[in-house]
Amino acid sequence: MKPTKIGPILFVAALCAAVCWLVLRLVYRVLPPLPWSGVPTMVIVALVEAYSGMLLRARIHQRPGAKPVEGIAVARVAALAKASVYAAAVIGGVAAGFSLYVAGSLDKAFPRHDAFVALGTLAAAVVLAAAALYLEYCCRVPKQPDEENGTSPAWQRER
Repeated sequence: MKPTKIGPILFVAALCAAVCWLVLRLVYRVLPPLPWSGVPTMVIVALVEAYSGMLLRARIHQRPGAKPVEGIAVARVAALAKASVYAAAVIGGVAAGFSLYVAGSLDKAFPRHDAFVALGTLAAAVVLAAAALYLEYCCRVPKQPDEENGTSPAWQRER
């Protein structure tokens, strides 16, 4: 699995923002006000992922007092991190599209409420994406001493 790149994440977010903005032009008047429940949920998930990353990194680097970790567990956590990054991109894109749509109507109560909720959701999505990228970074296997010196391991030299 390759590390997640920022370009595709931004593309997904921009695409979701554009689609959301277009859909809101048709259906905004019939939607209920946005709930705040998504903001603390994403922040809590981000905190859990960041903390899990710190613990996992200690286990991968075999720090004193940390139990060893199996490779399949690291692969599963890396897949979770990658999924969280793209989920945050989708949610953040929708929140950005919502914010852009209601930006012109901030003098009215409901659009102003929706703008605050959408901006809070966008901020929480950015925090979640950052935590997920950190978790993915923590899943990397450290380089061996012979790899850092530019020499290849013995099993690769025999080929």
